Amino acid sequence: MADVLNNKDEVGHILVQVQDDLRQLKRNLVRMTVQQNGEVLDIQALDTAISRTENGIRRHAEDYLKTINNQVLTLPCIEEPEKKIAPAKPVKWQPAYEAIPNARPQKIQISGPSPGEKHKSAFITRLLNNPCHPKNKELMQQNYGIQFPQLHKRNGASVGTQRVVTGPALGNFAATHGGLPKQLHPKSLPECEHTNAAQQPSTADLSSVQTPPQPKAVHVLQREDSGQNESEKACKREMDVSRDRMALGRSSSESQTSRNMRTPPPSAASASSDNRVPTHGLARLTPLNLQNIPVQAAVSKYPFTIVEGQIDPDAPDYCRFKKQYCLCWVAIVEALDQLQRMLLDFAVPLARVCGERLAACVQSSELNWRGSRGRCAHVEKLLSVLENRDEVWDLMCQPGQRYKGNGGHQAAAVRIQTCWRRHSARTAYLLQLRPKWAAQIIAMSLLKRAKLGHLKESLQASRLRQLENYRTRAESLAANWKHITSAKRTIIHVPSLGYSQHQRLSHRGFDVLQNTQMGRLCDIRDENVEVIYVSPVCLGEDVLQYYTHLLGLQTAIELGDASAPESNCAKRFTILIPEALEYFSTKNMCLASLLKYSPRTLKRIKNLIQGKQAYMIGGVTHIDDLAVADELEVPLLGTEPAVAQLYGTKSGGRRIFSSAGVDVPPGKWDIYTLEQLYEGLAQLMTEHMEVQRWLFKIDSEVGGRGTAYCDVSYLKCRPWAQQEFIRHGPKQWRASLSQEPVMIKFLEEVPDLLASYARPANTSCYTTWNCFLEHFLREGGVIEAFPPSDSVTCLTVDLLVEPGGDVHMLSCGDQLRGPSGLEVVGCTVPQSSICPDVLHTICNSIGQACQQRFIMGHLSVDLVTFLDPSNLEQQVWAIDLDLGYSNQLAMTQLMLMMTRGTLDCHTSKLEVSPIVRDVKSSVRHAGVKVKAQTSATSRFAVMCTRLLHTNLSLVYYSTFFLMCKAQGIGYDVKARQGTVFALHDSRDRRSLGMLTISENLQGALLTFARNLSVIHQEISAPNMQGANNFKDLIKDIEEILGMTIQNQTTSQEEKEIPAVGSEQL
Repeated sequence: MADVLNNKDEVGHILVQVQDDLRQLKRNLVRMTVQQNGEVLDIQALDTAISRTENGIRRHAEDYLKTINNQVLTLPCIEEPEKKIAPAKPVKWQPAYEAIPNARPQKIQISGPSPGEKHKSAFITRLLNNPCHPKNKELMQQNYGIQFPQLHKRNGASVGTQRVVTGPALGNFAATHGGLPKQLHPKSLPECEHTNAAQQPSTADLSSVQTPPQPKAVHVLQREDSGQNESEKACKREMDVSRDRMALGRSSSESQTSRNMRTPPPSAASASSDNRVPTHGLARLTPLNLQNIPVQAAVSKYPFTIVEGQIDPDAPDYCRFKKQYCLCWVAIVEALDQLQRMLLDFAVPLARVCGERLAACVQSSELNWRGSRGRCAHVEKLLSVLENRDEVWDLMCQPGQRYKGNGGHQAAAVRIQTCWRRHSARTAYLLQLRPKWAAQIIAMSLLKRAKLGHLKESLQASRLRQLENYRTRAESLAANWKHITSAKRTIIHVPSLGYSQHQRLSHRGFDVLQNTQMGRLCDIRDENVEVIYVSPVCLGEDVLQYYTHLLGLQTAIELGDASAPESNCAKRFTILIPEALEYFSTKNMCLASLLKYSPRTLKRIKNLIQGKQAYMIGGVTHIDDLAVADELEVPLLGTEPAVAQLYGTKSGGRRIFSSAGVDVPPGKWDIYTLEQLYEGLAQLMTEHMEVQRWLFKIDSEVGGRGTAYCDVSYLKCRPWAQQEFIRHGPKQWRASLSQEPVMIKFLEEVPDLLASYARPANTSCYTTWNCFLEHFLREGGVIEAFPPSDSVTCLTVDLLVEPGGDVHMLSCGDQLRGPSGLEVVGCTVPQSSICPDVLHTICNSIGQACQQRFIMGHLSVDLVTFLDPSNLEQQVWAIDLDLGYSNQLAMTQLMLMMTRGTLDCHTSKLEVSPIVRDVKSSVRHAGVKVKAQTSATSRFAVMCTRLLHTNLSLVYYSTFFLMCKAQGIGYDVKARQGTVFALHDSRDRRSLGMLTISENLQGALLTFARNLSVIHQEISAPNMQGANNFKDLIKDIEEILGMTIQNQTTSQEEKEIPAVGSEQL
């Protein structure tokens, strides 16, 4: 056996060489094709014989390795010194130990050792258990033939006082641990990257490992110190366990497979270290972030290269590696075969293999991919043994690299076939699913269509039922109207503007626009009336308190005493806010629609009107007004939505005016095409040569928004046409033959005239003529003549067509126009432009015409008056008709409540009732109060519902009223004149209404203009004027005041001339 041990290296080398030769012969036989006489020879028998021989040699090699491991590698067990030998016992039966494989060396039985020998044995045991002792290495070499490397001692510390320092492994150790067993590997690669590689390891960090004996001294790789000290107790415990494991000398050779060798089990020190630090193994090579993993510079003692997927068996580095790891060469060869195949498949020109890392992976069975996570993890482990794995991985990741290597053409063909088959199968699958998808889509479309059809039918039936209920309740309201108006009743005010969606979305602040009629609350001046007002905006406590205090001034106004207690009117009006306003605050929905989707508000209104006479007054009628009225089961004092939509336009108003027999400006209506526009304008200009400006109005627009104008003075043929008109004369000019040449000439120039000189009146809505023309042709419109006069006055008359058929004039006032002269910004009440009898006749005719077309409720008529330049007679034209409750009527209600007066539209006078005073009589009648009345007086009012100023939003209402009080802006209850404001909302506060009342029109206009100027100065700074319409109103009022003064001077002169003549006579 000694000879065998002395020649163990040669025998092992011979066995490994024989195995390599047999494996190479077998590989060549598999690749070789032998043919003889055109037939392929069967070499299966030769292959079987070679395999049988290879298995036999492998079995003998394993027996040889077992023998060597059992005799040399295993350290002898050292008995504990304190343990005493037990006395001899009777011999018991024991099995034949010769038949059992010797897993551990048999203890040498020493009969009766002397005390000196026992002491010496115990001393040697202690030295062997203390790896820090200077004699430990010498004893290990003498007793077991294991030679440890010489380690440098640390400065300033003795060997005996050194402690074991545990912690993560250090930098370069990850690249040089290939020859160590798995239990000495670093726990994880990231832990190795954060240590200082310059530190020297200590002797206490080493632990002995059971390795096969080599022909020369065993070299144990140095383990660098981590620099992170732990407690001394833990270090000693780890060292003691390691020494015990070494002293016991248990062999790690177990039953080995026919393919690879198993490494010894981890020592107790390694196990304890594994329990403390989580085991991560080697750094995992992830394909996606391979470059992100830092790899320490490899310091390998046995590196070798693989060139173009082949290993040179005669290379010195390969031979040195093979010689070092000859005992586990079978498993290494299999790993090298896998690595070579991978490098050949990807045509890698050069790969540098770290021998130690490869051996460690083989011994730890990490390259057994069948039991791992799959082929991807196997490739990662194979790449982990390469020193230049980054370059190899970059090369392998290049597109098409796989098809450049071994079997690349076949792999490419397989890949192409796979993709094509997948594409074909997917296409066929989609073609098969297409009919199914089509059937599903058709079925869903049919179901959706059916549901929509049922929904439309239900909506139509619901609206038809609502319309029938509206007509039924309207008949009942007409029959009982006189009784209802004379008894106690509840009026539900819903100031809804049922415009089209385009109009509602184009209005900025549409909710505030609907709330400009807060004056409707003043209906409670009649003691028999209770008002329920539905607000389209959220009103704050300040606004509610303001209106409560304002409506409570009725007693003070009637008595002319500001100190009189407030009337108890808060119980007779209620302001409600629909809850749907929270959900649709940005949708610009009309108030009727919001109320329709507010069940709690509807329920509260039902409770308020239960058992009372009630009816509903809307604004611009919408289809949802009928739904709300039907839900509340009350009649609606308004026009049917379809009728209102037909006659509420500019073209519909001209139809009613024509049927009523009132004068209208020359024009054409229902214009929807460019041909109609050009021909109609040319014809109108030819027939009315005296008209200098023509207006274009969109049917659906209101308030002067959809109006444009064009002056005919820019026509090139205008002078020639005027000469022709003068030459023929007014009577002959009406003959068609005289107008035809001029009309043809006008028709040629009209397109260029409109494109160049037509302008929208309100550029905020329609910036250019093309934009205006697009909406004009889509919605329809009219062409009207502007009055041919320099002095034009417009006025508005509010009518009530009662359900019984009677027509009443509720308000009449002259309009205050904006800078363009086509937009209304305010009015003066009562009107003073037209003879009251003429006005009454015109309004009565229009009301009867509306009543014949089933138009009921409130409506307003816009008239224009001027002096005809041909005969200097006053002309009155009806230019517009609005079906609904107007802002002027709401402000008129506020004016009547604040003056306790009566507006007589037949005489165009606002008469204020006398103030009731309590006058004390003489001493004779002491204690008796007699009522004395003052004479009735008249008043004039100037009102505006939309005073806009962006700086108003910066001032709270409390501050605003304090400012007005300081500037002398207020209302005199005793004189029943002054200023009253109408607040619209609590959030934006950009707009408000203002009403000024005075004894004469000039005083009311002056007060209004002064208030505007003072407010603008108080809320504006020189560098922050804000957007407002105050200046335009002041300019218009100044023009009216100038005309008023001029008219007064003229009238006084006319009165003085007859007086002077009479004196002369």
